[in-house]
Amino acid sequence: MRKNILTLAAVLTLSVGVSAQIDRSKMPEPGPAPKVNVDEPETFDLDNGLQVMIVENHKLPRVAMSLRFDNPPHVEGTKAGVSGLTGDLLGTGTKNMSKDEFNEKVDYLGARLNFYSGGASANTLSKYFPEVLALMADGMINAEFTQEEFDKSKARTIDGLKSSEKDVSYNARRVRSALAYGKDHPYGEFSTQETVNSIELDDVKSYYSKWFSPKNAYLVVVGDVDEDEVKDLVKKNFSSWKGNATPEANLPEVSNVEKMEIDFVNMPNAVQSEIAVVNTINLKKKDDDYFPVLVANKILGGGGEARLFLNLREDKGYTYGAYSSTGNDKYASTFVASASVRNEVTDSSVVAFLDEIYKIRNEQVTDKELANAKAKITGDFVLSLEQPSTIANFAMEIETEDLDDNFYEEYLEKIDEVTKEDVQRVAQKYFMVDNSRIVIAGKGSEVLENLEKMTYNGKNIPINYYNRFGEKTEKPAEKTVDASVTSEKVFSNYIEAIGGKEAVESVNSMLMRASAEIQGMKLDLESKQTTDGKSYQAVSMNGNVMNKQVFDGESGFVMAQGQKIPYNEEQIEAAKVDANPFPELSVNDAKVTGIEQVNGEDAYVVKMDENNTSYYSVESGLKLKSVKTVTQAGQTMSIPSTFSDYREVSGVKFPFMIAQSMGPQSFEFEVSEIKINEGVSEEDFSTE
Repeated sequence: MRKNILTLAAVLTLSVGVSAQIDRSKMPEPGPAPKVNVDEPETFDLDNGLQVMIVENHKLPRVAMSLRFDNPPHVEGTKAGVSGLTGDLLGTGTKNMSKDEFNEKVDYLGARLNFYSGGASANTLSKYFPEVLALMADGMINAEFTQEEFDKSKARTIDGLKSSEKDVSYNARRVRSALAYGKDHPYGEFSTQETVNSIELDDVKSYYSKWFSPKNAYLVVVGDVDEDEVKDLVKKNFSSWKGNATPEANLPEVSNVEKMEIDFVNMPNAVQSEIAVVNTINLKKKDDDYFPVLVANKILGGGGEARLFLNLREDKGYTYGAYSSTGNDKYASTFVASASVRNEVTDSSVVAFLDEIYKIRNEQVTDKELANAKAKITGDFVLSLEQPSTIANFAMEIETEDLDDNFYEEYLEKIDEVTKEDVQRVAQKYFMVDNSRIVIAGKGSEVLENLEKMTYNGKNIPINYYNRFGEKTEKPAEKTVDASVTSEKVFSNYIEAIGGKEAVESVNSMLMRASAEIQGMKLDLESKQTTDGKSYQAVSMNGNVMNKQVFDGESGFVMAQGQKIPYNEEQIEAAKVDANPFPELSVNDAKVTGIEQVNGEDAYVVKMDENNTSYYSVESGLKLKSVKTVTQAGQTMSIPSTFSDYREVSGVKFPFMIAQSMGPQSFEFEVSEIKINEGVSEEDFSTE
């Protein structure tokens, strides 16, 4: 015992001595990055060419399966969209069972099974693995392409393209890719209503026969399985799959512009500008530059702590978020820095993007930025290992990307080795701002004047103009308003269009009920207004009121998440404007500022006040749209609402379809009921 006490005392004394020598004013040097123990898959090939990888993981009684094709990119030409239709039709019935039978079996097993143009994926409890693997094989190998399901899929696809026509973000991304890669490149090609309309069922069958082949396919199984059992089941279910070798890649070269330019896409309905600074790059995962580029991008625009986000959102309040991404495709990819910004700060946002990209190219990042970026990448990587699909992705990428077998085991070591010099070097090599396209999709009538005046480093940036199909066009022409068209005349035409002044003035109150769907959930809206300036609005989900706003004409409140917050002075003034269902009965300071298109229809633009603009059809006089500018938590945003499907209620026409966007969220409220001069009482507007 005495000896043990002396030993413990010696250890304590040594510890105190060491502690006294530590300089606590300096951050301790980090230890070496750990090697990651990534489960190595067992592999085997079927005679038909299918390559199979198995990773046993018995932590949870679940199995994840991924079947993917490593096909080269290929142009679909006048049949663009045929790959999507083919993927959509897989799983809609096989030669052995109908669509309903197939789906019922998947549901009964409580599994998830999805097919798409690049393969299939499934997740299931391990006890149902044999049945789900058999369903995946049946859906892929014995696909039954019926005319009925083809017609449904084609109609859905065309409806989706129609609904995306006015989606500014969608069109911006599409044109950005078309310009960066070229429309003759698979990555720059996109489907249109015309190309999808030209696709027939035989085209789908032909595409399936050509590209859905086991000779270029990989099946990864990860989870609570037995290797020998998997081999037997795969051989049983997939050996009958036949197919020819897929064609080799034959891609056109991609290149960047000789000097920086702005490529502008006019979207008259845009309340925000979509900005993307883009250049093509040649970067593969197996390249030595891959890890330095990961770190450089994380510092520039890889999240909420990155420079772009801190500059454009936190400092300037131009946007909800600004980000960058750097691709690593083995054929071709891009560097992109992008954000959605308010129209009035479009030119200023372009300057902010350029400032940050030039800065990371010209100056070394700080020690703190480098350490934080490495820590974030390390954390994300470690968290991703908890997902079985991650192991499947690793196994697949090692095969298809020609990576070293220890690529992911040494992942954190490679991140840790990146230096500030590496970051600056790869930023200069891949963030090619001098040869970039600044692709902007926005409202030309509001942003072009400032873009044309904008200079950077004392020089104007040339502007090219494109339509939403990526075709070069002339600068959008502005339509002028005849001097005789005043706000009073526009309002008078509107009142006449919805029923006339006598009918409108007979309205004392209005009750409206409507509903919308967002992410599969139903939203219910109830709104009450009076012509003497009182309003009530409640938004419910599944019968529970999520948000309620009440205004009695002088004061008001908003109730959300159980908290009642009184209106401030700014909100009171805004409520006074919004409360009246017919503000057009008074002209006040409203001014006609131009003519713009709303959903393809010419409309007079009327500035109601500093924060509200309304749009009235030149032809029918009906209100087509309104845009409200609000400021919340230091962020200014524009909220557009569009109105359609006008129907008569008690002699006055009201819109029965109201679409609204707020930041990244969009809602389409379908009105189910409108009551005039009934269903509204003074108690509805009580602020007590």
